[in-house]
Order: sequence, then C-alpha cells, then structure tokens
Amino acid sequence: MGCMVPQVLKGFRDYLPEVMIPRQRMLRTIADVFESFGYLPLETPALEYAELLTGKYGEEGEGLLYRFRDHGGREVALRYDLTVPLARVIGSHPEIALPFKRYQIGPVWRAEKPGRGRFREFVQCDVDILGSSSMLADCECLLVDAAVLRALGVERFRIRVNNRKLLNGLLAHYGVVRTEAIHQTLRQVDKLEKVGRAAVADLLVAEAGWERPAAEELLGLLAQGSLDFPFTNPSLDAGRAELQRLLELAAAAGITSCVELDPTIARGLDYYTGTVFETVLLDLPGFGSVMSGGRYDELVGLFRSQPLAAVGISLGVDRLLSGLLELGLLPLGRATARVLLAVFGPETAADSVAAAQQLRAAGISTEVHPSDGGKLGKQYKHADSRGIPVVALIGPDEAAAGRVRLKRLATGEEITVARAELAARVAQWLG
Repeated sequence: MGCMVPQVLKGFRDYLPEVMIPRQRMLRTIADVFESFGYLPLETPALEYAELLTGKYGEEGEGLLYRFRDHGGREVALRYDLTVPLARVIGSHPEIALPFKRYQIGPVWRAEKPGRGRFREFVQCDVDILGSSSMLADCECLLVDAAVLRALGVERFRIRVNNRKLLNGLLAHYGVVRTEAIHQTLRQVDKLEKVGRAAVADLLVAEAGWERPAAEELLGLLAQGSLDFPFTNPSLDAGRAELQRLLELAAAAGITSCVELDPTIARGLDYYTGTVFETVLLDLPGFGSVMSGGRYDELVGLFRSQPLAAVGISLGVDRLLSGLLELGLLPLGRATARVLLAVFGPETAADSVAAAQQLRAAGISTEVHPSDGGKLGKQYKHADSRGIPVVALIGPDEAAAGRVRLKRLATGEEITVARAELAARVAQWLG
C-alpha cells in the first residue's frame, strides 16, 4: 500500500503542543471565571436530531449545518451552537430547579467559509441563565464577559449592546412586522460592520424588499448611536427602557468604560428577543467578535409546555485564542513539566522515578527522561528545547549520599541538596 498524503480538511486544523498548552491554560482560566459567578457545568452530545436544530438559526445559519443520515437512517446534524441543545436539555429535564445557571465548553461545527480567526470546527464557551427575566441576568452576562477578558490579560475591549425590541420597534415604524420580514431585515443589518452601510442598503433593497429611501433612513437612525428617535411605539419604548436599565446596572457594576450602546448590533440568529451584544478587541480592528450573546425568551418554550426567560453569552475559543496569540498576550508553550529528572543509568533509574514522585506530590509537574541513562548532554538539551527550567540528576554518588543535583538552565547555577529538601528547593527556584 502506498503512503497516503497527510492532509486536514479545509477549515479544520491540528493543535500542536505549543498551541495546546496555552489553549488549555486559557480554558482553565475561563472555567474558573464561570464558576466564580456560580455557573454549573453541563455537557450535551455532539450529534442531535436534525429537526431539533433546523428552524432556529435563520436561512444563513441553516445552510451551515453539517447534516447527514446515520446508519440507522435517522436525519442527524452536528451541533451548530450550545444554546439550542441547552433548550432541549431544559425541555427534557423538568426537574431542573430554576433559575438555572449553566456553563458548557465544547466543540461546534459550521460549514462556513474559513477566514482569519474563523474555522469550521471550533470550541465555544457558553454561560446561560434560565428562568430569570430580570435585567440583572443580562448585566451579569456583561460582567462575565469583562471578567473573562481581564483574567486573560485583555484590557482594551468593547462590549457593544443593543436590544431586539428596539430594532423591532424601528422596523414596525416602516411597516415591517411579519416575523420572516423582520428576520430577513436583521440578517442584513447584522452585516453592517462586515460589508459597510452602502452594501447593506443594497441588500435591504435586493434581499429584504425595502424601498431605498426607507432603507437609507433606517441605517441613518441606527448610525446615530443614541436612543433618541423622532417617533415612538410600544416595542421601541420597551427596548429603550431595557437598554437604559442595563446601562444603569453596568455603571453600578463599574464596567461602563468597556460597555457601549450600539443600535447597529442585531445578531443574525432568529431566536434573540431582547438584549443583544458583541465584544470586540480594540487592538485588532476588523478581527470580528470574540464574545456575543443576548436574550432568547422564546426558544426554550419550543421544548416545553411553557415559555421560559433565558439569556446567555458565547465565547469562541479558537477566535479568541488567535487574537490573544496575535496580541502577544498568550505566549506559546513548549512543555507542561517544570522539572526534568535526567536518568544517569539503570542503576539509579529507580531513584530518579522516586524523586519525580516526590516532586509531583508537592505539586511540581515533573518529567522523567524516558531512557536508560547515558548521554546526559542530550537530556539537558531536551529540557532546554522544551523550555523546562530545572534539571535534576541522581548519579551513583548522589544516590549513595541521599542527595540530588539540581541545575537551573537559565543561569547555569548548580547545587546539590538532600532528598528531603528537594521539593522545597525546587519550589524556591521556580518562585
């Protein structure tokens, strides 16, 4: 059999250790932030019945679903996001006490065109609050958003907020009241940052059936960036009141500097009903949103007898990872071990294994070089190439005396310590 050409599907990628190490650290940081707000972990299957996912994401999202027939002849699909599966969980488990605060970290799949920070398989981190219609829940999503970015070392970011009720009120003024017409219009408005105002005006005329003067007027109202409009209606007033309350709570929480009202934020998914928001990194213009979310009070009702208020936030791990690496905020890693136990030879291998266990018991990640000893120079080079800062060695003399030789590779400093003092001295070196 000939050698196969090793290749990865377009839009997918391998993560080598130097990227996986900071990626795993980033995920641990994110989970810690989620749990600091009291969110509970949840996991759902990668595959769902296709009928469960269809009709939830709009025409464009529908076209990005990976759908197929399984060996049992069932129509199934890879999950597009973590929100619809959550709604299905709530509908399947009426025993879950409300309000329910959950987080989930897992891969999702979308057959979209790959680009900068955009992949067909990527990990999402979601937090959601179900069973609360209070704007306190919406504000908490903004707080989680800001806390995650600050925990990852990002200080320059902006959370742009809007409200679907406000947008629906604006559209109602122009006679756009049918559900599909509203969704079609908002899908085009959602492209403003990507394609610009002129192109969106063209799309509103060509795709959503707007007259050009009305389309231009609507986009002008959105661009003014305020809540003052020359007309009023119940939906517009409700959206304005919710936004004002949200901004008041954000100010009380001390995050006003990173929250910005932006009436152009629409979010393309059809299930949003109230607050919507997107978060961008100010030092990476054009990079796109790294976190987004909003309120979806009608989605869960599709899976249970009664509607249920819900609001959440979704973080795209792979896009954020790309952004952090580009900004130099997440240095690449080469090793998970902080100490390498070099092996002098077969006669001291057991001592090396025992010393490594001693260090691990003290919470110091330690690698034993997988060799029978000899060629110590290569073992030291192995540690240096991986970025392991400390090498420990037990030769025959050290074994007989109950001691360990330590070398700090950055400075070349070498000392010999008693086995009983090994962990304390290494911890001191590592700071």
